Amino acid sequence: MFRFLACVCSMLLLTTAPAPAQTPAALNATLDGLEYPYPVRYLPLTLEGQTVRMAYMDVPASGPGNGRTVLLLHGKNFFGAYWRETIRALSAKGFRVVVPDQVGFGKSDKPALHYSFHQLARNTHRLLDTLGVRQAVVVGHSMGGMLATRFALLYPQQTAQLVLENPIGLEDYRVGVPFQSVDEAAATELKSTEASIRKYHATYYPHGYSAAHDEWLLPLAAQTRHPDFPQVARANALTFDMIYQQPVCYEFSRLTVPTLLIIGQDDRTVVGKGLIKNPAVLARMGQYPALGQRTAGQIKGAKLVPLKGIGHIPHLEAPAAFQAALLGFLQ
Repeated sequence: MFRFLACVCSMLLLTTAPAPAQTPAALNATLDGLEYPYPVRYLPLTLEGQTVRMAYMDVPASGPGNGRTVLLLHGKNFFGAYWRETIRALSAKGFRVVVPDQVGFGKSDKPALHYSFHQLARNTHRLLDTLGVRQAVVVGHSMGGMLATRFALLYPQQTAQLVLENPIGLEDYRVGVPFQSVDEAAATELKSTEASIRKYHATYYPHGYSAAHDEWLLPLAAQTRHPDFPQVARANALTFDMIYQQPVCYEFSRLTVPTLLIIGQDDRTVVGKGLIKNPAVLARMGQYPALGQRTAGQIKGAKLVPLKGIGHIPHLEAPAAFQAALLGFLQ
């Protein structure tokens, strides 16, 4: 009888916890055919005369709602779905969670236009207004940290709290990274393969890349095998230029909202690292322990949570520690 019940329990586990959907062999510019963890909706926008769609997930609280909203902003080499476990944890605590794919990323359109953090922040502000969200906790990872900072500077009344998870832009890359044109960057992007993307993503996890992270890598690799990839490559180049040309590190002292920095201490990410030929310059850049301390000192009242032994993506590499820091700050 016990063996029968054990078999039934095993069958229930298999049916209630299915494996992630398989990534198609090729994916177009807007990741059609890739299933996100929650329903995807679209906000129409007109940018520089072009009509584009901004994809987003709007996830209600799964438990008793607390009336608060958290906005999650993704990094450059990712898309909103990689916040899945963070969304689940926040929703269970009563938060509404809004997760956009910025224009140029994920399931959103990828027009050729002048990308700016000001414009992305305005798009995000428009999204929150459309959803009736008057105020949100703004959480940004990597490039999303740069965008979150710009959003909080432009819309402090709409920013209840600010959380920066291993944000890039804590230093001015123009000081150490040689300039490259958008055309040069696009030509490099066009050479991307699954192997090259995998090699780059491995640097995010300094103590070893787990196959579990393939879920967020393989869709990007699948895009390289689709006829739309030149469009994706151009958007990647334009957004690289946005990061390079539009630093936020000189404006942290202007932030007026309660701020938390969660910094994986083994992160050494530098945008454009491959362009740096001087070893001395390379050695002094991307030093996240020092950058985190300096930035926390620049933001009045900021709290710093250093995560020892963790790399660039704490919410994937150390979800329990990340969620504890985030929820502790919010509650």
